[in-house]
Amino acid sequence: MPLEAPLPSTEDRAAELNRSYRHHSATAVVERAISDPTVGRVALVSSFGAESVVLLHMIARKAPKTPVLFIDTQMLFPETLAYQTEVAAKLGLDNVQVVRASETRLATLDPGSDLHQRDTDACCDLRKTQPLEAALAGFDAWITGRKRFQSGTRAALEFFEADGPMRLKVNPLAHWEPKDVQDYMDNNRLPRHPLVAKGYPSIGCAPCTSPVKPGEDPRAGRWRGAKKVECGIHFINGKAVRGPLPKGDAA
Repeated sequence: MPLEAPLPSTEDRAAELNRSYRHHSATAVVERAISDPTVGRVALVSSFGAESVVLLHMIARKAPKTPVLFIDTQMLFPETLAYQTEVAAKLGLDNVQVVRASETRLATLDPGSDLHQRDTDACCDLRKTQPLEAALAGFDAWITGRKRFQSGTRAALEFFEADGPMRLKVNPLAHWEPKDVQDYMDNNRLPRHPLVAKGYPSIGCAPCTSPVKPGEDPRAGRWRGAKKVECGIHFINGKAVRGPLPKGDAA
């Protein structure tokens, strides 16, 4: 019997999808990603942060029952929790799933809720990375809000990228500029996160996020004073991945 052809790798699938959707708009990428059988089962992962409402609105218009995974680290700003409720209701999102670390693991590994003061990477891993990885187990792809302009390490970001050997990431806003984000919010009259007006252009957990001064990088308030630049949900094999996955790093 002839040998069956090997299944394409996630890198190959991402490359083919990028070729197919190279000239598509962000909304078209969202629409195709949630309906293209070569992408598979898709969830949107949203922090309900400063710019999250753009993708949430696109999903609400195209497929409001798409699973939206919201990671509640239980250290978020109260404003973020209130904004999540407001936006989900306003947009009619029918399938927001709150993702949290188990109480048992929190009690064992961070009983005093002070792990972030000693080891921010361990805290992010406990409260974000591990719970999200478990929540994504049933999906073939997940949609993110990452954009090329956010940092130099995202400068080569494409619409589709490999996320390990079995899953894809979809970045519909990869090619957008800051003005595109603001224009979309203005044109669709979308609610702003209340902390943006208080100097928080990038919003994470309350203990590790501070206001940003005029002229600073928008992410300067995340883990200020530390070398840390990534929470961990965009890591493969311990390496921060904010652009295309290097060949060989997907295993």
